[in-house]
Amino acid sequence: MNDEKWIVSDRDHLGGKPRVQGTRISVAFLLECLASGMSVAEIVDAYPTLTEDAVQGALRELAHGKGSGSGVMILVRSVRYS
Repeated sequence: MNDEKWIVSDRDHLGGKPRVQGTRISVAFLLECLASGMSVAEIVDAYPTLTEDAVQGALRELAHGKGSGSGVMILVRSVRYS
């Protein structure tokens, strides 16, 4: 397992919303893509700043509660489902 931190948050990017390290793609958007039925491969193909490792690493952090603090819990509650 990679110990790299995939979910980061800072005021200079996306207004402090949790995002995937090295990108301007929010974790909320990533979850919305998955909820809409996109596969990890489709997401990576559509958004070349992402890698499969980054997507899977961010999902692992969410699953294990290792995201960027309480912001991740707020994020999960705020994801819209249509």
